This record gives sequence, structure tokens and C-alpha cells, in this order.
Amino acid sequence: MDFKDRALRAHEEWAGKIEVIARCAVNSRDDLSVAYTPGVAEPCLKIKEDVSLSYKYTRRHNLVAVITDGTAVLGLGDIGPEAGMPVMEGKCALFKAFADVDAFPICVKSKDVDEIVRTIELISGSFGGINLEDISAPRCFEIERRLKAVCDIPVFHDDQHGTAVCCGAALLNACRLTGRKVEEIKMVVNGCGAAAIAVTRFLMFLGVKNITMVERFGIVCEGDDRLNPAQAEMAALTNRAHQTGVLADALRGADVFFGMSAPQVMTAEMVSTMAKDPMVFAMANPVPEIWPEDAKKGGAAVVGTGRSDYPNQINNVLAFPGIFRGALDVRASDINEEMKLAAARAIAACVPDSALSAEYIMPMAFDPQVIRAVADAVAAAARKSGVARI
Repeated sequence: MDFKDRALRAHEEWAGKIEVIARCAVNSRDDLSVAYTPGVAEPCLKIKEDVSLSYKYTRRHNLVAVITDGTAVLGLGDIGPEAGMPVMEGKCALFKAFADVDAFPICVKSKDVDEIVRTIELISGSFGGINLEDISAPRCFEIERRLKAVCDIPVFHDDQHGTAVCCGAALLNACRLTGRKVEEIKMVVNGCGAAAIAVTRFLMFLGVKNITMVERFGIVCEGDDRLNPAQAEMAALTNRAHQTGVLADALRGADVFFGMSAPQVMTAEMVSTMAKDPMVFAMANPVPEIWPEDAKKGGAAVVGTGRSDYPNQINNVLAFPGIFRGALDVRASDINEEMKLAAARAIAACVPDSALSAEYIMPMAFDPQVIRAVADAVAAAARKSGVARI
């Protein structure tokens, strides 16, 4: 039986991957009086006086909303909010399994940015954090930006920032392995959607200075009237040489390739035109921009993908559970760039020099040290950057 059949049968048997479990006993009149009326009035009144006590007297301190509109679900595209629910439930299960974070799936039946933002703002007081998921670009940028402005809890679009953090960790270790300095490399990013833009911005924050982005129509260059507003912003920050052409042109002499685009758009011949010992991260899923074996034929020194059946999987589960664990632990009001940078460095540091190799630049998803290392680093960065509240 293949994974499709197994998954369908399993989902039918599970009838949902998460459930609500009571943390209090309700077995007697006395239990009822304490957990519910009349005793429950006391924490209610305390919270009325000081809303921050909602973290003390309710589960809010450990509760994250996983929210989608179903417009960009797991490579399936716009399949609708109800069809996105299995993915959101799965994300909630990962939150609990990896970081003991309670997460609840919410699928919003709207594509209107104003409605989505207002809906999430209105329910935000029930949660300690918001994880946006599978929302199409460019709407996802505006939704996140506006929510960050009106919510006093972390708002994190994992498709963008979880991917960016993991890419940062992969780059740090690939540079460590090949003896490069991040600030001196030449990088090409194929794709200019939500994930690619977030990765590019984050890697610039990490220290990369020379980046060229490529879209379906060619190299992203300032002044091109084919660019949407988000792409135009990136064109003003990247490709300072104003190079034009296609992916093959951009790759000549490049040290690093990051792909967040489409299957099989890169060839071994293209890899051979890159700098000596190039680093290739082909993350289109399930079929990458180039198969690892082909990238190696072209001379790649390090290859990473989004797949679990090849070495160096760039997997968001290395990032988002620990990031939220750390943010919740210090009751952070935001997940900022400093916290994401701390997470990337913590993930990278989980691979010691003694173990670092071309086949092992990223820790395994089930490595038990990763979540705690990321959480501790994120919490420390939150305190240092001033967004921690405890």
C-alpha cells in the first residue's frame, strides 16, 4: 500500500489528529464548583482587573492558533479552508509532539485581507501566539504585516520564516564546511514568492550581500514592469549589478543556489558553471529543481532538499516548534529578526565540527537537542531585544 492509501485510511481511522483533553478533574460537585461555577468567577474577576493574568489562569500561555484560508496548501494550491484542515491538524500535532505546545487549527472561509485580519485580531486574546499557514502570496505579506501591528502576541508565517530560519542554518553550516564567509558569497535564489522573498530578506539580515533572484520570466531586475509590488521591493534590494537574462545566466560564478520554485528547472551543466565547490539547495517539493545526484554530477560540494529521503533535509520542523516554545516561555510580544537569527544559529550549532560533512550539514528532525537549543536561544534573544515580558 502506498502512502496515499495509507494516509487516507489512517485519517479515516483517526477521525482527526488532535483532540481536547481536560487538565482538571470534573468528577464531583466539589470539582465542578472549583473548575466551573461558582469558583471560576474568581479568576475571571482577576483577569478583568489585569488582562495579563489570562496567561496565569488559563491555557493561553501555551496555546497557538494555526490559521489558514486554504489558498496555498502544501503544494496543492487554493483548495479551500475545509480541505486545508488535515494539514492544519498535522501542524498542531507537530507542535505538541516536538515542543509540548498546544495548538488549535482555525480555517477561515474568506480571501478578503480585511476580513482575515479582523477575524484573527478579534480572537487573538485567546492565544499566546499566531502561526499563519498556507496563505497565498502576496496577500500573506499584508496579512502578517497588519496583524503584527494590531496584535500584542507573536504572529509568524511559517511558510516564510520557518523556511528562512532553516535555510539560514543550512547556509551557515555549508559555508563552515566549504570554508566560505557568508558576507562574501554570491547567491542565486530561484523563485520570488512568499518563501523565496522571506528567505532572501533573512539571508540578507544574516549577512549575505550579493543576491540575485530569478522568476519564471527571468532575472528579477529593478524597473521591470512585470514585477508585482512585493517583487519590485526585492528588485530594489537585490541584483545591484542590474543583470538581466535567465537562471543559467544568473548562476555563472555563483557560490550558492536556493530554489523555492518549480521541478527540474536546473541542470548539471548549470551547476558546472557555478563557482568551485558550489552549494545547491533545491527545495521544490516533491520534485526538486535538480535531483541531488545530478547536482553532484555538476560539481556541487553540498546539496540539500526538502525531501526526507535525501541527506540535508531542510525541514521547518527544526524551527517552528522551538521558536514558539522559546517565545511562549518568555511571553514574547513578537518574533523578530534577532530571534529568528538566534534560531538559525542554534540549529546550525547542533551539528558539531566533528560530525559536519557534505552529507550532514543539518540535524535530523528527531534530534532531541534541537528544540531545546532553539527555544533557549530564542528566549534569550527575545529578552535581549526587549520583546520578552517575563
